[in-house]
Amino acid sequence: MARSSKKGPYIDERLIKKLSRLRAGDKTLIKTWSRSCSIAPEMVGYTFGVHNGKQFIAVYITEDMVGHKLGEFSPTVKFGRHGGKMQKELEQKAAEKETGKIEASKKEEVKK
Repeated sequence: MARSSKKGPYIDERLIKKLSRLRAGDKTLIKTWSRSCSIAPEMVGYTFGVHNGKQFIAVYITEDMVGHKLGEFSPTVKFGRHGGKMQKELEQKAAEKETGKIEASKKEEVKK
């Protein structure tokens, strides 16, 4: 559920302190666990390390991201793949095509 408009956006005070200590355009990574923090215009141009529960994912803030939350750009679930017998067959066929292309290109190089 969205935050009430009369309250305004939630911006973590510690992040603003960290930003004030850095120079504009500084390439250092600012680590944070505050995924619910809204992105403010002051954050544009900085790189944040947003924690996803396991590691910090580097997020470079641009103008398009203002108003969104930091957590939107750091997914917490890694997509493996869809499983099943059909998927394995499709992957095997794709691998065979790739090996066939590689072998064909090697034969053409030998002919030249």
